[in-house]
Amino acid sequence: MSKSLRRVARALDEAGLPDTILEAGDARTAELAATACGCSVDQIVKSIIFCGDSSGAIRLFLTAGGNRICVEKASQLAGESLGRADANLVRSVTGFAIGGVSPIGHLSPSPTWLDPRLLDFEIVWAAAGTPRHVFSIAPRALMCLTHAQAAEFIE
Repeated sequence: MSKSLRRVARALDEAGLPDTILEAGDARTAELAATACGCSVDQIVKSIIFCGDSSGAIRLFLTAGGNRICVEKASQLAGESLGRADANLVRSVTGFAIGGVSPIGHLSPSPTWLDPRLLDFEIVWAAAGTPRHVFSIAPRALMCLTHAQAAEFIE
């Protein structure tokens, strides 16, 4: 088991949640993950990392798989202009490579916002630290675990 996968499993365990991690095959995109999980694309949680233009601080946005983030709305929530974080910064802060960024188990927690669309589902699926592994979780449990605020930030 990879270190990344172990961190996600540990985060679930420490939260008292069941280990629902499964090897889904290629789950690098929301569409591939939805097919692998047998769910709708909006039940896939995309973990998008932005970086503050002036502060350099990392911000995490959790959105439904079919939605796109509006950078202007996200910047308003963060209180500064945001840009996409590069792969090296994502890995150094979260411990995960792009394509497998889990919303939990980060090396350094970041302010987090959650797309309200995810709350429409009983269960959602998120990357478990690798491009091949996912885990299922109730969206409200994910909100609690990540300390996310529900907010409107999609296009």
